[in-house]
Formats: sequence, structure tokens, C-alpha cells
Amino acid sequence: MEVVNAIGRRKAAIARVFVSEGTGKIVINKRELDNYFPSTILQYVVKQPLSKLAVDGKYDIKINLNGGGYKGQAEAARLGIARALVKINPEDKAALRAEGFMTRDPRVVERKKPGQPKARKRFQFSKR
Repeated sequence: MEVVNAIGRRKAAIARVFVSEGTGKIVINKRELDNYFPSTILQYVVKQPLSKLAVDGKYDIKINLNGGGYKGQAEAARLGIARALVKINPEDKAALRAEGFMTRDPRVVERKKPGQPKARKRFQFSKR
């Protein structure tokens, strides 16, 4: 099997995922998964599609992440991994979609409007 690649996005984070057959090693920006995401919750988020399909130790995954914060990056990586696994085996798509791993979360930060301190917050109103 050659390398299969996919892209995952979330908020401002972009993950380019490269999946090949191997021993289950996950490398993000040339660092190990537990080194890049010290939080076990975020490590769990990244591995969710693999554990759902029970293919944890079957593929080596290389991820290039940039933009966004750590939560967005972890969820972008999860979407990229799920898309790559579907490219490898299209029958897995239904199982991953049922868990919500195939859906690109469209929520992004709303822009700041002029004449306001933030997107929706207003300056204090003074009657007199």
C-alpha cells in the first residue's frame, strides 16, 4: 500500500494527514503524538477514528499541522485521519459518519464589527 493523504480543517487549523501501513506510530510536525499533545484528552481525540475501526496498530500516520489552537488542531487531525481511512476502505464511511468524524465542523470565530469592542458586545450605552 502506498501513502494515502487527506486534509482536515477545524476553525483556523489545517491538518495534512499521510497514512501508510506500519506499526501505529503517529508523528505530528516531526514530533511524537504524546510530545505534541501532552493532554491525554487531545491524544484520545486524534486516535478516535482508529479506535472506532479497531485499526490502532495497523497504520503509521504523519501529520503536518498549522494554524489554530491545540483543540482545533486535534479535531482537524481527527477529520483528516477519518478521511484518509475512508480512502483506504470506503466501507468504513458509515461507521465513522455515525460517530460524527466525517463532518467538517463549520463553526468559526465571528468577525469583529466596527463601532463595537467585539463581534457582538456593544460599548456601554449612556442616555445622558
